[in-house]
Amino acid sequence: MSVLSSDTHPKMEALQIQLWRQASPTRKMHMLAQLNASARSLALMGLRSRYPNATEAELRRRLAGLLLGDELARKVYGEINDAK
Repeated sequence: MSVLSSDTHPKMEALQIQLWRQASPTRKMHMLAQLNASARSLALMGLRSRYPNATEAELRRRLAGLLLGDELARKVYGEINDAK
């Protein structure tokens, strides 16, 4: 088996993979939802850092641009209103 994480001991990685395989579909979906929430949170933190004066609405629009791509986000949410 190939190594997924170079900083994880192979025995621990094998145990982690075994536990993932044994998890119920509901548990797997819950883990996926948590990962998605964490990714969104990290993306918003990065956007807040880059645009410290942006409103929450502008940050949500910029997040949509990251998640959907600029073209689709523009069609769905309109142009970005830059914070001054």
